[in-house]
Amino acid sequence: MHDLEPRLQLREAAWWEDGPAVDPPAAAGRSVGAPPAEDAPFPWRRTIFLSDVHLGARHCHAAELARFLSRLRCQRLYLVGDIVDLWWLAQRRASWGAAHSAVIEALHALRRAGTEIVYIPGNHDASLRQLCGLMLPAMRVRRRAIHTTADGRRLLVVHGDDYDGATHFGGLQERFGDWLYYRILTGNRLLNAARGRLGLRYWSLSAFLKKRSSAAEAYIERFVQAGLADVRQRGLDGIVCGHIHRAALVERDGLVYANDGDWVESLTALAEDADGGLRLMDHEGQTLVQLVGSRHVAG
Repeated sequence: MHDLEPRLQLREAAWWEDGPAVDPPAAAGRSVGAPPAEDAPFPWRRTIFLSDVHLGARHCHAAELARFLSRLRCQRLYLVGDIVDLWWLAQRRASWGAAHSAVIEALHALRRAGTEIVYIPGNHDASLRQLCGLMLPAMRVRRRAIHTTADGRRLLVVHGDDYDGATHFGGLQERFGDWLYYRILTGNRLLNAARGRLGLRYWSLSAFLKKRSSAAEAYIERFVQAGLADVRQRGLDGIVCGHIHRAALVERDGLVYANDGDWVESLTALAEDADGGLRLMDHEGQTLVQLVGSRHVAG
């Protein structure tokens, strides 16, 4: 496993260890009068983590994310990598429509409403890592951060591609897997377009198939173990990451493993409540899994 950096250097992110939760900021930029019920704001959250949006790529569910962001009310938002898919854009295969621009505008609206935004680049937007350490007008850019929850748990926030050395074996099989994955994502997009016309809810074909692949499950388990080993070595209480497009929220041997998912398959985000509890949310704001202290409750 790759060591992210010496422990003393990790303390450069400690400025981000936050204080007590504050009162919810007043929403800005909303129309006068109550919004329609289906677009009503979500309950206020202390922190939101989301990653693997892949703006500019064909399989990004930008419309769903733009709507999700427009309903958010939170003190802090972590963008945990692969927000803009610069790799895809560099291949001249850009797919940037109005919904992708709506995501950017929704992020600006959150910032104007008082939400603090931290951008932690991933492998698909890795060139932005050159900006790490800077405080830009709209956000802070960090290689990684330590987030302290309201109940005192210290969580490493990192995209997760640092663990590729412990999880990827390379070779023809891996290249074929990448090719097959994008074919499955195409099928997933077409299937859900048809489901949408029938008035059916989003359902992830790709996630369904991955759960039935022993190779995919073994890869995910190696990733989880690498992340937990890293935070255990650092003396932290858990990890929040993305990268593998598999949302999860579990506690193992006293450590929190939280993967906020993605916006090409699972359409999920991780939220921290005012009391420090954690929950996985889908794109409609429904709780999928909740972790409160040492109790693990299915949503």
